[in-house]
Amino acid sequence: MTDHYSHDTDRGGTEHGMTRRQLMRHAGWFGGAVVLTVAGGEVVSHIAEAQDAHAHANTGAAVGSGALRFVQVSDSHIGFQGPANTDVAGSFTEAINQVNSLGFKPDFVMHSGDLTHLSTAGQFDQVKQMMAGMRTDRVFTVPGEHDSIGDAGRTYRRLFGAGTLGDGWYSFDTHGVHFIALVNTLSLEKLGHLGNEQVDFVRKDLAGLSSDTPVVVFSHIPLFAMYPQWGWSTDDALKVIALLRRFSSVTCLNGHVHQLFTKTEGNITFHSATTTAYPLPKPGRAPAPTPQVVPARQLKDALGIRSVGYRQGDRELAIKDERLA
Repeated sequence: MTDHYSHDTDRGGTEHGMTRRQLMRHAGWFGGAVVLTVAGGEVVSHIAEAQDAHAHANTGAAVGSGALRFVQVSDSHIGFQGPANTDVAGSFTEAINQVNSLGFKPDFVMHSGDLTHLSTAGQFDQVKQMMAGMRTDRVFTVPGEHDSIGDAGRTYRRLFGAGTLGDGWYSFDTHGVHFIALVNTLSLEKLGHLGNEQVDFVRKDLAGLSSDTPVVVFSHIPLFAMYPQWGWSTDDALKVIALLRRFSSVTCLNGHVHQLFTKTEGNITFHSATTTAYPLPKPGRAPAPTPQVVPARQLKDALGIRSVGYRQGDRELAIKDERLA
């Protein structure tokens, strides 16, 4: 697929991203823990039982022709070598197989950063070839800090940044949802950082949207203060959060922290994703956020993928997380 990693310039009347026609195919979602429902401008989250997830995955109402289904994977760290996971390529392959076993083809897959561990050309080539095996029309990415080691992200942008702006940010629309992909892993001192140019991009990007448009924001590092002591926050995120306050429903999806975490602040819900590589400690429960070695039988319990569903007819936006186990 020559355009598998491209960001189209035609989105059916908008500036950049994929066309609505390209994303009108439906896909399924699957089991998990956190369910986010957006209805009437209010955000309600609850714990989903396994049977609920199974029912959603197999009901025509949930996966009808008007439904959007996409998948988030994160922190594959291809090239990592250590006892926390001696085969990160193998576990990422399992994650890809899990995506391909949904029973429906996702409209797109988003990898939310740290595709590689050391930003080498070989690691980027390997992860790109692996993701080409995902049964989906588009794979989108945002970079992690491990994807810009030594070259300020130039290799990443050469291979994954076609059609993006600035240091790799972009947006697109489909099924009535507006998506923004941000880069907050450059200019790092301790916390993530967006920069004025990117904040201006978000301001202009949102200007023409009505306040009842659901907005989904992707980034690698959290846009909320999850644990600043470990750099798990973005120092200028409040400038973007202020621009998102007028919207009735905003969902921010990030990676970086290698664990599930959910926080709601007014109209905005933040969801951190787990990893396909190795677990990190919970905030403050270790001297530093270093790879955690767990018994082999428990490793897959700490790894996983995420599916997101949206049906325009009833304005439902739902997030479900599934372990690799």
